[in-house]
Amino acid sequence: MKRTIFLTLALTMALAVTGCGSNGNTSQQDASGSGSDTTSQSQSSASGSQTAGEVMSYEEYMAAAVDEKVTIETYVQAKQSWWEDKATLYTQDQDGAYFIYDVACSQEDYDKLAPGTKIQVTGYKAEWSGEIEIMDGTFQIVEGGDTFVAEPLDVTELLGTDTLIDHQNQLVSFKGLTVEPSQDASGNEAAFLYSWDGSGTDGDDLYFNASYNGQTYTFTVESYLCDNTTDVYAAVKNLQVGQTIDMEGFLYWYEGVNPHITSVTVAQ
Repeated sequence: MKRTIFLTLALTMALAVTGCGSNGNTSQQDASGSGSDTTSQSQSSASGSQTAGEVMSYEEYMAAAVDEKVTIETYVQAKQSWWEDKATLYTQDQDGAYFIYDVACSQEDYDKLAPGTKIQVTGYKAEWSGEIEIMDGTFQIVEGGDTFVAEPLDVTELLGTDTLIDHQNQLVSFKGLTVEPSQDASGNEAAFLYSWDGSGTDGDDLYFNASYNGQTYTFTVESYLCDNTTDVYAAVKNLQVGQTIDMEGFLYWYEGVNPHITSVTVAQ
């Protein structure tokens, strides 16, 4: 997985230094609050290895300490990947969003996770390079639960502010940004790069820069989420420096804001 690659690269660097197109819950139990929902346990081999605690509200979840065991109810917004009975999901409720990383999940259950599906997740709150997420988790599909698909929140005016992170992992939009040149490791400039340093090829993540109010930010098309057959991947490959664009995506964090973009439109 990509995170393993990043961690390996980071360790290597540390040793060297030292020697898709596309596609906020409080602790809701169901639409009526009756708490009478039944759940269908994920059938992966790791399911049932954790005991679900009391369901937390988003506020309680965010107040929990890193490494604390947490249980939340949320709604699937997009699926990033499935690998070796583990899934990575973008999820959100009416109060905030949760990035679910490598939750135990069978292929059968992964296929059931359409946008809007209500799930209960038990795992451990974690932080990775600024990204708050749930790791080492199990989940249940809430049978008979309500559904929720988030509308993108326009956070354009929050770019460069301390309050942007309050919307981490939510589906958001950016409007009226200007495409800026990206520079690869050799100093060459382009409207986008394959991989963060330009060393990749078609099918890898796309990285591109766009500015607003004089500040430039980096955006990513995460290839596991939106691969090279998607509209957004093609749109980024066709970008030109100086164009004005509108975007939608998930407000992911990596050493600062690093949105995972699912839609790009060139303004007319």
